[in-house]
Amino acid sequence: MIIVTTETIPGKKIVQSLGMVKGNTVRARNIGKDILAVIKNMIGGEIEEYTKMLSESREQALDRMVDNARELGANAVVTTCFASAEIMNGAAELLVYGTAVIIED
Repeated sequence: MIIVTTETIPGKKIVQSLGMVKGNTVRARNIGKDILAVIKNMIGGEIEEYTKMLSESREQALDRMVDNARELGANAVVTTCFASAEIMNGAAELLVYGTAVIIED
């Protein structure tokens, strides 16, 4: 599955648009990661625990979007975007969406 943020894919022709596809996940912080984050916040530096959690969230949301696109018969997704929103204190949704298409050479 080809996934791009652009409207076109160089060297490919979009022959059919199948509509919007999306994938999301909602993640909550946990006390262990919060304690480490507070310490890192005081001394500075990357908070690896949150970086890892966000990376895993992006991959899970992408996998779900790809599954949605495959269900429609797509072989690519164009105009892919990410969005996030706080659901409640300590929990956030990560959403990825785009347009499922069929491409040919």
